[in-house]
Amino acid sequence: MNTRPTPLGGAAAIVLHVLGRIEAIAWHIAPPLLRIALALPFLRSGLTRWDGFLSLSLGTQFLFEEQFKLHVFGGEYALPAPDQLALATAIAEIVLPTLLIIGLGTRLAALGLLVMTGVIQLVFPDGWANFHLYWAALATSILAIGPGVVSIDRWISKRDVRFCSPGAR
Repeated sequence: MNTRPTPLGGAAAIVLHVLGRIEAIAWHIAPPLLRIALALPFLRSGLTRWDGFLSLSLGTQFLFEEQFKLHVFGGEYALPAPDQLALATAIAEIVLPTLLIIGLGTRLAALGLLVMTGVIQLVFPDGWANFHLYWAALATSILAIGPGVVSIDRWISKRDVRFCSPGAR
């Protein structure tokens, strides 16, 4: 039996090593990129909803009261409590993306934006291919892999482990 390494085996080992390093680097870079990619469209939208500090724009109020309709079961229906929904949406479009960007409460923020994406899909059913599918994929990815190493969540979890572990007492 010949156990001598072949040139192809050496090349394969190098390729596997390089791919392993790329994967390790990607595990550090991908989560913040996913968080920022999901946060930006919602944050941009949220910034347009205000006329000043805690003053909802008249345009936002009009959209929620008159323009936005739920498309379900083949019909169009007015939004329930449009003024309260407009305020909640405007706040969520600022708070949730901010939490995502800094990596605090990351999975909850991603879940909130995933739910918002589902509601937006009901309001704009034709947007699924261009926007909603993309946002849902980003949010689901964040839910699956978490906030990543570069996040406040990670820093908090490391502190909790250090202070709560039996060996730390």
